[in-house]
Amino acid sequence: MAFPFDTRYPSIEILRERAKQRMPGFAFEYLDGGCNENINMVRNTAEIREVQFRPRYLKNYSHARLHTELMGISYDAPFGISPIGLQGLMWPNAPEILAKASLKHNIPFILSTVTTTSIERASELTEGRAWFQLYHPTEDWLRDDIIQRAEAAQCPVLVVLCDVPTFGYRSKEIRNGLAMPPQVNFRNVLQVLGKPAWALQTLKHGAPNFATMQKYMEKGMSIKQLGKWMDATFSGTLNTEKIKPIRDMWKGKLVLKGVASCEDAEEAIRLGFDGIIVSNHGGRQLDAGESTIKPLTEIVKRYRDQITVMLDSGIRTGPDIARVLGSGAEFGFLGRSFMYGVGALGSKGGDHTIAMLKMQLQQVLEQLCCENIHDLRKYIVKKG
Repeated sequence: MAFPFDTRYPSIEILRERAKQRMPGFAFEYLDGGCNENINMVRNTAEIREVQFRPRYLKNYSHARLHTELMGISYDAPFGISPIGLQGLMWPNAPEILAKASLKHNIPFILSTVTTTSIERASELTEGRAWFQLYHPTEDWLRDDIIQRAEAAQCPVLVVLCDVPTFGYRSKEIRNGLAMPPQVNFRNVLQVLGKPAWALQTLKHGAPNFATMQKYMEKGMSIKQLGKWMDATFSGTLNTEKIKPIRDMWKGKLVLKGVASCEDAEEAIRLGFDGIIVSNHGGRQLDAGESTIKPLTEIVKRYRDQITVMLDSGIRTGPDIARVLGSGAEFGFLGRSFMYGVGALGSKGGDHTIAMLKMQLQQVLEQLCCENIHDLRKYIVKKG
């Protein structure tokens, strides 16, 4: 069998182990952790993996196809790259590596407002195919300017984030000085000295910064000033009054990310969203909350015919993608898995991880004798 990736790293777990070896401890802990006791982060994946399939070996079967359409766009696989903040802190140039890989493999890449590559650069690297996720600003003029930039960059989809009314309690980030923004301390400096590949790449690409927000910042801000500016600039709370002007202004597809209840799904439909991403921010916000797969099943049952339903948070592997699609989601987004790949393999990590996930997902469909990803729900083992 021919493998389209480096066979020394044939799983997400092995990529994670290698990334841990190559990244400074503070950067790896920022990537790898959830909030509070990490319960909901672990629960996300564990409960997705409770989903089981039943194969149909004797049916008339030709071959499996991963191709699908989402938001009116044709993609080569039913999964994409989640928006991730501070990617360049975790591995230098990470968002550009992933943006390039997304174009090569024809899957969606979502750029976060608070990551380390700008809207314009992401659009350039993806030939105008990058989605953009908006952290809601406190000022209307700033919101409008960012949206206008996304429109000018030809982003086909605007994703509005709703699941960060306040930042989650993340004890390791507090200890490491990464609460917002990153701070330099002696402990972190020692960690950097022990990771020469990360340090050299940081020297090559420069210190990470909030690239999309650079034009709005005063030059020469201290770290303390930057932190206060970021806190004052973004308001995580979202409501009907804040959403209406965005819907009026944005002419492309509009998606709400962070939905975790039928009530919010119904409100998203009423407000004119084209899609929702069921998500709990990778388990980084509410440790006492449900896993993502739990509300997904009920939301799909009630609203599948009224809005496009996707899922983010807890998906790590190809079989996980299959489980989520089988549970009714039309698409899945992964964050940590791609960052493990980049942390492990640098510039080759995005391409490697996407190729591996495609192969894993393809194998699940072939083993089930399922020709189409949209038919996966027919193979689910029903409980009860």
